[in-house]
Amino acid sequence: MVAPLPYSLIATDLDGTLLRADDTLSDRSLAALARAGRAGARHLVVTGRPAPRVRPLLDDLGSTGLSVCGQGAQVYDAGAHRLLWSVTLDRELAETALGKIEAEVGQVYAAVDQDGVDGLTLVEPGYLMPHPTLPALRVGRRDDLWCAPISKVLLRHHTLSDDELAATARAVVGSLATVTMSGPGTVELQPCGVTKATGLALAADHLGLSPEQAIAFGDMPNDIPMFDWAAYGVAMANAHPELKAVADRITLSNEDDGIAVVLEGLFP
Repeated sequence: MVAPLPYSLIATDLDGTLLRADDTLSDRSLAALARAGRAGARHLVVTGRPAPRVRPLLDDLGSTGLSVCGQGAQVYDAGAHRLLWSVTLDRELAETALGKIEAEVGQVYAAVDQDGVDGLTLVEPGYLMPHPTLPALRVGRRDDLWCAPISKVLLRHHTLSDDELAATARAVVGSLATVTMSGPGTVELQPCGVTKATGLALAADHLGLSPEQAIAFGDMPNDIPMFDWAAYGVAMANAHPELKAVADRITLSNEDDGIAVVLEGLFP
């Protein structure tokens, strides 16, 4: 009799979790994921990055299946190079939300991820990309950010910490958008009710998998909904305290192959 898989679904964040600081994947992590795959487990990338910024990494993983992108706003089929599902953030709601935030904290600097498999990342004057390796197009003024449908808005403030900016945004935005914090310098507004968990649930349902079969790995507060959805949540050693507080386990850091350490024990 074949023993049941410990987990049939492995959901991993990218930045600060599966990826090292230089945006690369370690050989050990790749080998651990490959071993789990040979045992029958499915690996889903669940990331804040939009689909166009994920494709090269999926190529490195040899993945032609599904991934959850844009903080859950997109379910991307890498093999078919198409979005199975996507939701956009209404321009008027985004502008109203930005206005409410700036009324509280003064000027913020914004960027947007456009919807679609070939969408661009646009940044207004003054916005600094937290990941300088990711391509972005600088525009002349804020109004230029809305030239096409968007999946989310990224915010930065010149003096407030990410935690302070996120807390203020949550307090004033209300139901206009979902506020997330996904990494250093990355506070985001996305469609109301959309989280990594909503996107992961859609992708898992498409694959015929359930939360009870899932283990999730992450490092930031935007991974909390994913941990709530999955049967087991593993935070990295470098994770934000809010995520560590709800994790079932804390592993080594992303630089020390924390995901591989866990998967090697589950899929020897």
